[in-house]
Amino acid sequence: MESTSVLIWAMVFGAIGLGFFVYGKRQRAAVPFAVGVALFVFPYFVSNVYLMVAVGAVLVALPYFVRL
Repeated sequence: MESTSVLIWAMVFGAIGLGFFVYGKRQRAAVPFAVGVALFVFPYFVSNVYLMVAVGAVLVALPYFVRL
């Protein structure tokens, strides 16, 4: 069951990452662009569901707190 959860969470964070990536590219904003790329890549390296959700939540919240 854990592998199904990992797959679903990876797809959710990938979709959110796509939104950040497109927004960052169109607005020429570095932080959302970098967060979008990070949200694409990090599920390949994290296999624990709880760690994946924690890292993903931090990455999703990062552009709201860091403005460059």
